[in-house]
Amino acid sequence: MALVDETIRLNSRLRSVFGTARAGCALNDSEHMVLNAVVEAGQAPTVAQIGRSMGQARQLVQRAANSLREAGLIESCDNPDHKRAALLRPTPAGIALKREIDMRADAIAAELVPGLDGGEIRAAAAALQDIRKQIEARLKQAARAR
Repeated sequence: MALVDETIRLNSRLRSVFGTARAGCALNDSEHMVLNAVVEAGQAPTVAQIGRSMGQARQLVQRAANSLREAGLIESCDNPDHKRAALLRPTPAGIALKREIDMRADAIAAELVPGLDGGEIRAAAAALQDIRKQIEARLKQAARAR
């Protein structure tokens, strides 16, 4: 499928180009992914929820979350729905770092592709988000059927 191939290629390019946006903040790829997930979540997520959403092993997400917690960028809070699966929330320092990285990434994007229309980028992002959510719903449904 052309969309899958193009998405994989784009992901690789984006990771290499935008990796410099977090230069100096000492976050590795996994920690950056988890910080993004926690800061941008509509509701405080669990480690398992982040893992499922990102297609990553729970253990990988847990290690990254532990590092972020030790660095004071996220915190755990009680989950009323589950005794052992804590919810993760960003701290003010975590939010500030995420916003700083985002500003650097925006500057890189503006320099890299000045001719791209902001509306087209937002529409593409929304379309990709819709596809991801549909895939996640299907995977969740399949897991329940097992």
